[in-house]
Amino acid sequence: MERIAVFPGSFDPITRGHESVVLRAIDLFDKIIIAVGTNANKPGFFPLDKRIEWIKKTFKEHEKIEIRNFEGLTIDFCREIGAKFLLRGIRTGADFEYERSIAQMNKALMQEIETVFILTTPELTPISSTILRDIYKHGGDIKPFIPKAIHGDY
Repeated sequence: MERIAVFPGSFDPITRGHESVVLRAIDLFDKIIIAVGTNANKPGFFPLDKRIEWIKKTFKEHEKIEIRNFEGLTIDFCREIGAKFLLRGIRTGADFEYERSIAQMNKALMQEIETVFILTTPELTPISSTILRDIYKHGGDIKPFIPKAIHGDY
């Protein structure tokens, strides 16, 4: 059976931290699906098509990585595509507590799902999409914090 992991998020925008988590997990799975969640009640700052384009550019050299968007519960998306693993990055203790709760609820909803946590490397720990959006909105340079593959888009 193919080991498929889903790495869900809004990726608004994708960061070097996201990139690092995926690249460090790539050998653990047969396929990683980066799943860009959409929520009609909460539109992203950057357009969905642009976020997907940036993720594709970031991972264009990696055949094991697929990018898709979805609506609804992540666990329903996992069922739909036959994924048995969720991939999550952990930056801080607060992230762990939040992600642990979600992982336990997902396990209650889908017994066969396993969540795999990858710790962020120390130098990338302070980077978050929320902070990057704020820097960008105020005219700051976010290039040091996003994947090199998309520097030309900012």
